[in-house]
Amino acid sequence: MLRSFYQSTIPVRVGFTNSQLGQWDRKDVKKGEANSIISSYNRNFTGRNDANPATHAFVTSPDLVVAMTIAGTLNFNPLTDTLKDKDGNDFKLQAPVGTGLPKNGYDPGEDTFQAPPEDRSNVSVAVSPSSDRLQILQPFEPWDGKDALDLPILIKAQGKTTTDHISMAGPWLKYRGHLDNISNNMLIGAINAENGEANKIKNFTNGEYGAVPAVARDYKKKGIKWVVIGDWNYGEGSSREHAALEPRHLGGLAIIVRSFARIHETNLKKQGMLPLTFASPEDYDKIGPEDKIDLMCTELAVGKPITLRVHPKDGGKAYDVMLNQTFNEGQMEWFKNGSALNTMAKKHS
Repeated sequence: MLRSFYQSTIPVRVGFTNSQLGQWDRKDVKKGEANSIISSYNRNFTGRNDANPATHAFVTSPDLVVAMTIAGTLNFNPLTDTLKDKDGNDFKLQAPVGTGLPKNGYDPGEDTFQAPPEDRSNVSVAVSPSSDRLQILQPFEPWDGKDALDLPILIKAQGKTTTDHISMAGPWLKYRGHLDNISNNMLIGAINAENGEANKIKNFTNGEYGAVPAVARDYKKKGIKWVVIGDWNYGEGSSREHAALEPRHLGGLAIIVRSFARIHETNLKKQGMLPLTFASPEDYDKIGPEDKIDLMCTELAVGKPITLRVHPKDGGKAYDVMLNQTFNEGQMEWFKNGSALNTMAKKHS
């Protein structure tokens, strides 16, 4: 998408971006610096484009975006103002031509909505147990009310870890209705800080290396909860729900990172996971991929940090790291009940 960016103190910014807005890694302004941009994409709420709450994002037509891009300023009126050509001569932009809307209007589509019955007690959803593309979801287990002790780090992810690294698209999308099958792509694109490789991590229970989903499944089978350590802007990109569903399904408890992409952080909360950030980002560098950790879940309270106790692999003295979290009261109920869906079911039971 072609977009025009204008600020009063610096030249216009012009570039192409994909539709995954909110992930623009801006370098030209600091967070909190007031500025204005225009976009032809219909997302202009605070922080949506560049995570800067001081950015005023105005929605306009693609035609006007292109005109402003050519002019290099939002002060330009393409109906009346002129520009200079390479020889210094004044010229005006021609009005755009073409069909803006379908000549015969839009197809209204077909109304296929079926209202649910008043009495739903006898309603059942039939899914073949042999289907590899559809699966009945089972509720996640609620929190046991205790601190989590002696947890392994499934993977210490290094560098960019987008939702496509966490839950790849492409051929995997056919399994979107089958959580267990699509979970076989969990974090297979993330780079392991231990060896610089993707989809190759050590299983601490046997010392063998395996694929990330396979090791996670082995831990789950043995009743071992695990955490992920991540880098900056973890979970950027598509807001796909499976990037949060899969680690929860395979036994994960927390994702601990330097910083989160906002939507992925919320998605993790909805599934009853703990998205946590290092109070001091440099603590990411201190933790080794094979260290064990204690997570003081009982400290979880609105606006309060929680303690991560690290037990170094080399047997050195344990030390504490403080973690921040952004849970509100309602979201804390999601964690306690096991997920947002569990919370909804509990309220309506």
